[in-house]
Amino acid sequence: MTEATELEEFRAAKDAYFRDDPASPLPASTRWTFRGLAYYPEAPALVFEVTPEPFDEVEAVVMGTSDGETREYGRWARVRFAVDGTEQWLTVFRQPDSGDLFLPFLDAGAGSETYGAGRYLDLPVLEGGRLLLDFNYAYQPYCAYSTAYSCPIPPAENRLGVHIRAGERLGTEAAHA
Repeated sequence: MTEATELEEFRAAKDAYFRDDPASPLPASTRWTFRGLAYYPEAPALVFEVTPEPFDEVEAVVMGTSDGETREYGRWARVRFAVDGTEQWLTVFRQPDSGDLFLPFLDAGAGSETYGAGRYLDLPVLEGGRLLLDFNYAYQPYCAYSTAYSCPIPPAENRLGVHIRAGERLGTEAAHA
């Protein structure tokens, strides 16, 4: 038997959390039938080590949320990468409280293959200040599973014209797609 990859272990732990944890975003009445989130197969071509291009000034940006409210983030840097030979760029935001890097995005599969309001990616900082942009860890926000959550909607500057077929995708548990 082959050893599980880091990504497979991550996904198994996330599925266990969704199924077993009282704080799961899934309604308690549906957890007993939950068999796991839907994922794309691992896509090594959608893993990038990128050098962020910080903006001259961190600008406060207000994003709309899934419940009609708003949240403020710091517009921090731009990252560039290529998908199928075509250059893409996205804006990275800073969480106001923690300072963590947050990448909300919408791709060409939103609404058909993935949650219609977009997906998120948390960005680890690597040695030398580069960022790990691993779309295999792209996830749907909790509002995809329950209206009890308020989730930021990716701004227009983070809407891609290409499919990012990596990370979480629509499945039967995403009732609010």
